[in-house]
Amino acid sequence: MTIRRLMLGVAAAALLAPTAGAGAQESLDLGHVGDPGSLYEATAENFAECVAASGKATVDVYGSSQLGNDEEMLQKLKLGQIDFSLPSSVMSSVSPTFGVFEMPYLIKSRDHMKKVRDEMRDTFVDAAAGRGYQILGFWENGFRNVTNNVKPINVPGDLDGIKLRVPKGEWRVKMFQSYGANPTPMAFSEVFTALQTGVIDGQENPLAQIYSGRFQEVQKFLSMTGHVYSPAYLATSSRNWDGWDEELRTAIQDCATTSSDFAYERSQQMDDELISKIEEAGVTVNEADKDAFIAASKAIYEEFGSQVEGGQKLVEDIQALAAGS
Repeated sequence: MTIRRLMLGVAAAALLAPTAGAGAQESLDLGHVGDPGSLYEATAENFAECVAASGKATVDVYGSSQLGNDEEMLQKLKLGQIDFSLPSSVMSSVSPTFGVFEMPYLIKSRDHMKKVRDEMRDTFVDAAAGRGYQILGFWENGFRNVTNNVKPINVPGDLDGIKLRVPKGEWRVKMFQSYGANPTPMAFSEVFTALQTGVIDGQENPLAQIYSGRFQEVQKFLSMTGHVYSPAYLATSSRNWDGWDEELRTAIQDCATTSSDFAYERSQQMDDELISKIEEAGVTVNEADKDAFIAASKAIYEEFGSQVEGGQKLVEDIQALAAGS
């Protein structure tokens, strides 16, 4: 009799529990590789707060690669195992179109990037859609700089032989090979230990990732090369996107767009604050000769323009938006 009553109670509870159709909010997961204090964390939390305020869903944010590295999370998106991820350079391995953001010194400023976002959005959304992904927001990773334990990097020749971690993607590897470095693709979550143990000499990342990743604890030199501007993309899968109702899609898209401007403002603020904090940690900071790096980058532009379909026009279209930025 006791077992029968228990079963009846469970059944009644199931009947009374709210369902998605009865007004319950969707609970969505967002994964990223950023550590606590990173720009990724700040932007993702800003997005989550916006979505929650819409009343259409809640977003649970999982940083520090808790849901996997960038490649793993992209796969989980396609399988419907997570709802959002925040890829950056890895998108160049999803579609060659995104490789344009691997071109050195192409994006001149955040105002320039805003123009690219606003006027060329469809180019990148369509490229991702062709691979089963929906790009919702153009957020930021940032302007990248080199750290290492060998010497200050002033000109490309100073990189000769240095073992440098880079994200996965062929164009970053080719770029640093052309500068003379020994680039090693590696997941972000592995970088601190690799630096600490001397497996690699250095790495390159925006200041927000360098500081939140605590690389200042295991690096002697920070060289302000500003060699690449890396967007970050709030991404879901076409499978997820098509499964959400129109009201939820509208709320998500509106918040993704709003958080884009937040990302640019917050990143500028972090750039202004973090150089002195990294210096205070004992790291020697120098300004690199960017003109020397630009001059050494001609070959990578030529290769991209010839190898990627429409690559030359893509570069030219982005360069044309730099005026006045």
